[in-house]
Amino acid sequence: MGYSGASGGHEAILAAERLVERHRYGGSSDWLAIDQITGRLRLAVDRIMGEGGLWAPELAARALRQSEGDVQEAAQLIRAHRSTLPRVAYSEPVHADELRVSRRISPAFRNPPGSQLLGRTLDYVGRLLDLMPEEQARARAEEPAEPPANGHAHGHGHADGEDPRRPPRLLGLLRSMGMLVERRTDGDPDPYDITRSPVRPGVPRSARLTAMARAETGALVHLWYSSTFQPGRHNHEFPGEVRHGTLPVRVSHPLTGNPVTVAEVRVTEVETIDDLDRAEEDRSRLDLGYGMCFGHNERKAIAMAGLDLLVHRDGGRTELEQEVLLTLDGIEASGFLEHLKLPHYVDFRSVLDRKRAVRAAMEEAR
Repeated sequence: MGYSGASGGHEAILAAERLVERHRYGGSSDWLAIDQITGRLRLAVDRIMGEGGLWAPELAARALRQSEGDVQEAAQLIRAHRSTLPRVAYSEPVHADELRVSRRISPAFRNPPGSQLLGRTLDYVGRLLDLMPEEQARARAEEPAEPPANGHAHGHGHADGEDPRRPPRLLGLLRSMGMLVERRTDGDPDPYDITRSPVRPGVPRSARLTAMARAETGALVHLWYSSTFQPGRHNHEFPGEVRHGTLPVRVSHPLTGNPVTVAEVRVTEVETIDDLDRAEEDRSRLDLGYGMCFGHNERKAIAMAGLDLLVHRDGGRTELEQEVLLTLDGIEASGFLEHLKLPHYVDFRSVLDRKRAVRAAMEEAR
């Protein structure tokens, strides 16, 4: 379908595409190398892989370059590419306790089991535009970033024999105190594959978590924020633990059948705590929500864990679960939005015809 009023027809469409390519591939600046994008724009690359549902940093960097920095368009390119790849194996389940952390904080406990490990973060400094000259910035980057002598401010102090990169979970401490309600069930043994089965309200928890892991970050944060700060809610959940690190990817060896580690992926994991305060709930205990996504994206993982809690506590009273499952996919939402720019003159003419018919009937009635 085309615009009959567009000058040039098919040639005009090709010319419009060439104008895009002129800005994409031309210009006076140097061509962005893939390692520059993965090294300097790592958070954008992480977000593309998360929303595209494919761990492939170099492909995500290519997509970001092709889309001229449009993260949503890049995620669409990655997801479309993913659909063309053959499925050669299924990965084996790995436990989240295998996460080798590079950052681990617990806002809920000052001294949690294990240690606080700040890692790379700007959470404790002001957010100001950096106008430092390039030479000075490079010199600053080469300065050593050593922790204080006692190491505790950076989380390097730990008990003898304890691996600081695999600290024990706060979850275990809360369970030992009898403070948590039991959310574990046997009704969702295998992860629900939302790429092969439809998602509708009533699907297992793993389907909701998968949908949120691929959701558009801004949409996810907005839905969590609007659902958390509602009239009548006097408290909000808070992260018990925020982790960022690497997990192994294992597959079964085709000859021996033994699990083999073939890669590692970086993930962000959050366990968030909520106060049970409703009459029908066990008000002597706490509930816990969970979030995990590709790359370093703490905003997404925190909002995801919060929505996991909110959907469970909502219990189908509102349309929150439907919104989580059906409205957070940025690629689907963008696809609907983009299609609005395509010709709709037949639809619009039918709307005009109906309005004229209503107007004629009203005038005849008068």
